[in-house]
Amino acid sequence: MTDAPVNLTRSGPPETILDPEPPQAVAGLAEALSRPEDQRRAAVAEVVSRFPRFLDGWARLGLLARDDAEAYAAFRVGYHRGLDRLRQNGWRGSGYVRWAHEVNRGFLRALAGLQATAAAIGERDEEERCKQFLHQLDPSWPPADWRQ
Repeated sequence: MTDAPVNLTRSGPPETILDPEPPQAVAGLAEALSRPEDQRRAAVAEVVSRFPRFLDGWARLGLLARDDAEAYAAFRVGYHRGLDRLRQNGWRGSGYVRWAHEVNRGFLRALAGLQATAAAIGERDEEERCKQFLHQLDPSWPPADWRQ
């Protein structure tokens, strides 16, 4: 613990909004998710392989995973890719990244999925870190539809 002061602006912590995803990736994901259930996972995996920086693609792949280990891996990739994208968009390790902005949802969905799968595999420390991080990024977390 440190005694260093926390410096906030008058308007509170800064807010980061990610840059838009490529329209082709968004369209490809929408098409993949519209496929019959037995084809969705493979179709989403194709989109992610074409657009490996597409955060919501990784999050959706985690939601469609065949088991907890596969889900954990997909969510973790989405989370780490998301941290890279946040930093590229000016985030410096603190401040808001809110669900209200559609472009932030892939990252937040990946982080929430990581929290859920960490719980499922017994990684309690990581589950708690993810939970705290989500509430720091968006104090109104969780939205009812984060899995949709």
